[in-house]
Amino acid sequence: MKASSPKIQRRHLSGVFLLNKPLGISSNAALQRVRWLYRAQKAGHTGALDPLASGLLPVCLGEATKFSHYLLDSVKRYQTTVFLGHSTTTGDVEGEVLLEKAVPELSEALIQDTFAQFIGDIQQVPPMYSALKKEGRPLYELARKGIEIEREARPITILAIELLSFTENSITLDITCSKGTYIRVLGEDIAKALGTYGHLTYLHRIKTGHFDLIPNYTIEYLESLSEAERDALLLPAYAPVDHFPKVQVPEGRAEYFSRGMESNIEHEAAEQVLVFDGEKCLGLAEITDKKRLVPKRVLNL
Repeated sequence: MKASSPKIQRRHLSGVFLLNKPLGISSNAALQRVRWLYRAQKAGHTGALDPLASGLLPVCLGEATKFSHYLLDSVKRYQTTVFLGHSTTTGDVEGEVLLEKAVPELSEALIQDTFAQFIGDIQQVPPMYSALKKEGRPLYELARKGIEIEREARPITILAIELLSFTENSITLDITCSKGTYIRVLGEDIAKALGTYGHLTYLHRIKTGHFDLIPNYTIEYLESLSEAERDALLLPAYAPVDHFPKVQVPEGRAEYFSRGMESNIEHEAAEQVLVFDGEKCLGLAEITDKKRLVPKRVLNL
């Protein structure tokens, strides 16, 4: 009889690891690998990347998951290559060729003028190959069966598009955009505005919120380290909101705050502040006009 593998002893561990997700695996698979390596009880990521995409995937462990939605809602920055001349069913190299059209002669001036049409607040129709749901079913499930349904355009914001390079049939871009932006769709729309079709051949995220990609923070790098060395790479649990104003909890009120209880505080009103007891972060709070410190997210570290 084959002996069963010893059960992993999970740890009450909290922090943020800035994973450089590789190509070829889903964000959830990458997340579970990081969680396993850290032996963390709880983990969550902060904005999925397709298997085709690589780059920055902040992984929140333990109490850091209480702040993960702030990164989900944050501005993202990508580098991508759009191959021109034909579209595909998925908007990237994994799909089948759908439509073909000759590529006009490209120039930097033409490309820059085209980019200008997409800067600012625009409307974007989500792709069928997405995790958005229709009556509880992900759209990609319907797309794989050849079913296409009407999707409403959604507001997004394109903050910047920089041209990195171009060839006679491709453009490589650096894009800074709001949450909810589908780079595949943006690539297709830019190609159409240039007078042709296009699809993505490369997508790499280099920034999420105030976090920048650290190229060597890969799964393989984590695997090469001891547990203590891995732990040393973790940012604090409050790192996703580290840019918020910081206040000290009123003297003698730390335990009350940790129980979710309000306190008086001599501080101007603020919608969101990080509350500390010395160097220990207790959580996120609001300070009302009546100078009351109201806990909103309490950390159990």
